[in-house]
Amino acid sequence: MSFLLFFLPTVKDREDLGEHRHVKLAPIDKVRDNAFSNCYNLKSIVIPDGVTSIGDYAFNYCQSLTSIVIPDGVTSIGDYAFCYCKSLKSIVIPNSVTSIGDYAFYKCQSLTSIVIPDSVTSIGDYAFSTCQSLTSIVIPNSVTSIGDHAFFYCQSLESIVIPCSVMSIGFHAFYYCRDLKSIVIPDGVTSIGDYAFYCCQSLTSIVIPNGVTSIGDRAFEKCYNLVSIVIPNGVTSIGKGTFSTCQSLTSIVIPNGVTSIGKGTFSTCQSLTSIVIPDSVTSIGDCAFEKCYNLVSIVVPSIFKNRRDIFERIKLEKVEIKYT
Repeated sequence: MSFLLFFLPTVKDREDLGEHRHVKLAPIDKVRDNAFSNCYNLKSIVIPDGVTSIGDYAFNYCQSLTSIVIPDGVTSIGDYAFCYCKSLKSIVIPNSVTSIGDYAFYKCQSLTSIVIPDSVTSIGDYAFSTCQSLTSIVIPNSVTSIGDHAFFYCQSLESIVIPCSVMSIGFHAFYYCRDLKSIVIPDGVTSIGDYAFYCCQSLTSIVIPNGVTSIGDRAFEKCYNLVSIVIPNGVTSIGKGTFSTCQSLTSIVIPNGVTSIGKGTFSTCQSLTSIVIPDSVTSIGDCAFEKCYNLVSIVVPSIFKNRRDIFERIKLEKVEIKYT
């Protein structure tokens, strides 16, 4: 195996890579932005110990890269750093890293596993989005936020552990993680973003902790196998379409603190047979229970007595409606 000793690349240098597919970097303190971007034939690289940062787009579109060693001492992995490295199968992030940038491993389609060390405090937007072979991941206790689209379309992801340190789950965070079967949201989380678990088709159960105050629009829409869910007392609003098309959902408990239920929130929940809406609710969106064909019992505050649009496409003659 031949190695090419490389310093800080320029555009000309990248052209000079030619047929060299294995690179060992000379002593440097950082891999700068776009350093090896679009080096399509690069298969492996050894980053020397002195490096403290990997720049934005550093290895973007290195489509043949199968392995990389990131040394201790690196503190940040830049935005798009390994984006579209579609042959990269595994990577170990050292304990020195504190942040993983936006799109850092976006569309690393062969990546099956990754270890995130305790030093990391934030996972950027789209960081692991469309890593379609990723089956499991452990997020350490040091992480406080999971970015928007962080695990978007990780369709092979079966399990994930979210630590107690996480306070927010971003917009589209686990969108279309179709093999995800269960997840425990820790007590520190206060909000669940729009589309957070959209189309998690294998998800059968979920525990929402007491600290959550808002559940975003379409957060659990099309979770076809979700059977039941308990909404904690701290929640004040349920977004639009939040549980729409949860076809296996048979029961749900809405606590007294909830004041608004969004448009189409429970539409097409075809297994739902009964629901109790507490007196605290003052606003219910249009078609909230549209196409809930098996609904036979509804308890609802009397202020909604003339709101037939809430129960669009339901045979109300078969439903017992009690007003409180």
